[in-house]
Amino acid sequence: MSAGAAGAGMLSVARTLDRCGVLGPGVRAVVWVQGCPLRCRGCVAAETLPFEGGTPRAVGELADWLAGLAEDGTVEGVTLSGGEPFGQPEALAALLDAVRARMPEFTAMAYSGFRHEALLRGTPGQRALLDRLDLLVDGPYVAARHAPLRWRGSANQRLIALTGRYADLLAGPDTSAGLEVSLGPDGALSWAGVPPVPDFRARLDARLAARGITLRPADEGPGRRGP
Repeated sequence: MSAGAAGAGMLSVARTLDRCGVLGPGVRAVVWVQGCPLRCRGCVAAETLPFEGGTPRAVGELADWLAGLAEDGTVEGVTLSGGEPFGQPEALAALLDAVRARMPEFTAMAYSGFRHEALLRGTPGQRALLDRLDLLVDGPYVAARHAPLRWRGSANQRLIALTGRYADLLAGPDTSAGLEVSLGPDGALSWAGVPPVPDFRARLDARLAARGITLRPADEGPGRRGP
């Protein structure tokens, strides 16, 4: 199923994570969508770039999962990454609406390779998703401008408060939040976060492969493991 064909009731998802402390404020769930029209050199999630290969997930199913995490106090919001979230804006806007119908204070953050100004001039669906976000990290990753910034990988990317919920964060230290690494019950290592050093993925994968170890991006989802 291609990301572009997902529709408002379905999402093409690369992977999900139920708890993350390094991709936005507080503890957050993460949804990585499948498919991105950009090809930034050094992309840390290259497996999410093709529009084919994602797992079709119903918006209602994902909304139940997120609302359940919020209701039991596990997370305060969701971070949308990918891939390119604004490639599936209608479904993501519907997802946020469905969760907030049950948990009005649920927060939302998204990454986009597009600039905020371009999204403001985007499709109705893109503007609808933008209207539902509290935080946006915008702009493509530029390897030549890599920097250890908070929730961002290169100096051209901006952290933009779209509501007042996290506006105070912009005055805080702009330093890397680091990475989270975990070991699953199947013995697989997984990670999440924005690497503070350039070429992290390629260098780490090469070093671990030389030792017979495979490290993959975090992929624990609701009721399942693996993408």
